[in-house]
Amino acid sequence: MQREAILLTPGPLTTTLRTKLAMLRDWGSWDSDFIAVTARVRKSLLNVIQGQETHVVVPLQGSGTFSVEAAVATVVPPSGHILVLDNGAYCKRAAKISTMMGRKTTLVPTPEDKAVSPIELEALLVKDPSITHVVLIHCETGAGVLNPLHDVAKVCEKHNKGLIVDAMSSFAAIEIDARSTRFDALIAASGKCLEGVPGMGFVFIRKAILDSCAGNNTSLAMDLHDQYVYMEKTGQWRFTPPTHVMVALAEAIQQFEDEGGQPARLKRYQRNYQTLIEGMAALGFKPYLDPSVQAPIIVTFHAPAHANYEFRKFYEAAKKHGFILYPGKLTEIETFRVGCIGAIGPIEMQQAVHAVALTLKELGIASGAPA
Repeated sequence: MQREAILLTPGPLTTTLRTKLAMLRDWGSWDSDFIAVTARVRKSLLNVIQGQETHVVVPLQGSGTFSVEAAVATVVPPSGHILVLDNGAYCKRAAKISTMMGRKTTLVPTPEDKAVSPIELEALLVKDPSITHVVLIHCETGAGVLNPLHDVAKVCEKHNKGLIVDAMSSFAAIEIDARSTRFDALIAASGKCLEGVPGMGFVFIRKAILDSCAGNNTSLAMDLHDQYVYMEKTGQWRFTPPTHVMVALAEAIQQFEDEGGQPARLKRYQRNYQTLIEGMAALGFKPYLDPSVQAPIIVTFHAPAHANYEFRKFYEAAKKHGFILYPGKLTEIETFRVGCIGAIGPIEMQQAVHAVALTLKELGIASGAPA
């Protein structure tokens, strides 16, 4: 039997057999067993960020982007003014969501190969007191930059501004401690560093602002406050939950805890990253980012300068060798991306590098060196 392709992407990603097998049973959404699974997952999620005292967590059907939209519309009142710190594609998406939700939105650009600046943020907040909320993408996987969450949170707290954090690709891998880092909302999803399957997001909301969220959202399905109140009262989801996704996440969280939680997961991803970087360098490839701003989540590489390189052919050849890569997300230069997350370790990363080497040879490309 041929091994299924390994997903070297920022999610969906490769999951364990245990996680896949968890989805073989059907669950009744109102059944007490499923209600218990929901409660257990919510408790476990709060434990990841040490948020039991400060935050609640509200799960939501749909991809992570659904939860970003729900968080913005629930946490920010219609009269609010959102500042989006922009150093990539997912920042721009957050700004588009905020604008479509009818919130006044200011987009502050930063080069895609740089982290956003807390110092610049402070100057902007002083200059424009009408700003009520800041949106930060913790790990901007457009290029792979890790943004300084804790320092941004300190600036927001100092100026009493709400902070909404998209932690989609960092949650459960990069340390986030709600006891020392204040945020009004933090958003993540099932199919990322927890290594579950895609299909649900979840939003941590600060208890101190919970009551003020009532009535902000004009969407029935996306109203996190309403979802929270109903879930607290009944233990159930308001509308049909993604039952199989939820039980797969419960199983994935058990494996996450057995592995040693966030520190252990980060350590494995860092080993994956190091193996990838060293192996690709030996083939001539050059990373797009400076190591000082690179998260060990996904790595953007410059495309080879060779005339035979075309991403689609490169992708298809690597896929035949068992690895699925990701296209670049940058607009100015040609790149491709390789994820370091999922139920994989350094051995799989070594195999991935070997697959890339075979791919170069088949395409007649002598080196991965960029122009």
